[in-house]
Amino acid sequence: MRANTWAGRNKVEVRDVPDPKILNKRDAIVRITSTAICGSDLHLVDGYVPTMQDGDVMGHEFMGEVIEVGSGVSADRLRVGDRVVVPFPIACGACAACAAELYSCCENTNPNAGIAEKMFGHPVAGIFGYSHLTGGFAGGQAQYARVPFADVGPLKIESELTDEQVLFLSDILPTGYMGAEMCDIQPSDVVAVWGAGPVGQFAMDSARVLGAAKVIAIDKEPYRLRMAEQAGHIPVDFDEVDVRSRLLELTGGRGPDKCIDAVGMEATHGSAHIAAYDRVKQAVRSETERPHALRQAIMSCRSGGVVSVIGVYGGFLDKFPAGAWMNRSLTLRTGQCHVQRYMKPLLQRIERGELDPTRIITHTLPLDEAERGFEMFKNKQDNCEKVVLKP
Repeated sequence: MRANTWAGRNKVEVRDVPDPKILNKRDAIVRITSTAICGSDLHLVDGYVPTMQDGDVMGHEFMGEVIEVGSGVSADRLRVGDRVVVPFPIACGACAACAAELYSCCENTNPNAGIAEKMFGHPVAGIFGYSHLTGGFAGGQAQYARVPFADVGPLKIESELTDEQVLFLSDILPTGYMGAEMCDIQPSDVVAVWGAGPVGQFAMDSARVLGAAKVIAIDKEPYRLRMAEQAGHIPVDFDEVDVRSRLLELTGGRGPDKCIDAVGMEATHGSAHIAAYDRVKQAVRSETERPHALRQAIMSCRSGGVVSVIGVYGGFLDKFPAGAWMNRSLTLRTGQCHVQRYMKPLLQRIERGELDPTRIITHTLPLDEAERGFEMFKNKQDNCEKVVLKP
């Protein structure tokens, strides 16, 4: 089959790779009809997530048709011919983490748990197409994928909704929603979101759906800010204004009630010397993150507020404002998304017209053009917000 593979730092390559096979009785094989390039895929391409190997199949946002199921998968749960969206964390459904609906912390699905323990203190769940740190599972930017624990993960789509309407239930829509949910939004709340990429856009939409009085979008790319403004959010360009000062103006001097970091480890900063400081430290691996958005969110949030972190971080950062966090009674919440928890409720919101995931799609390409898609997305060419690939 054809698949998009990691071919070294700053390089992906579509290659012929072996077709997946059933390896465990709870597996299923899915013929992929739509997949996507995620912002966190760029962390792999840029070389900031360790343990990637040449030829690893990338991608963790995908959906398609079940063409084979293992003997341990009940026909009541999944059968050949079902149309499914596959969540990016692989969860067993039986461990203590899964029982608590903390699916991205599953204790049983990462065969390389020892590596994760060294990095994070405890193991994390297996993830499709996201390094050997999270299990080395082949991803979904391919014609076919093996789905372990298929009786736990995939969500059947039984309506006439298009792939584009439901594809992002695999990751970025639940991730954005969880970021807003962790804020415990009240009707009077002002919510500021750092990053107007796909996850940030969905965090903004989710904050609105959950009742925020005002949602502020912080980015520097004009097309991203326009997209957020068209959706009813207030744009702030960090290249043009001092973000904290502007947020104080918009909130009567108090700061946002809730702040969401939807950027993560490769943030940029409007001040050249501050941006250069962290870029150099990251380049020489004296830190793994450029935490501009996180620092700014903590310093900008009103006292007693909540900072929700859904941007991906992988290791260690410098200059964390622990004093502001502790002395101003801020609550910091975070986590890889527990996607399985949110898929059905968000599908219902899509069906009711409360959320429109298609609004962020700017490019649709055949799988064989994945390399061009990565180049456009990474370098923000042609106003590229989200790339969907068709195998």
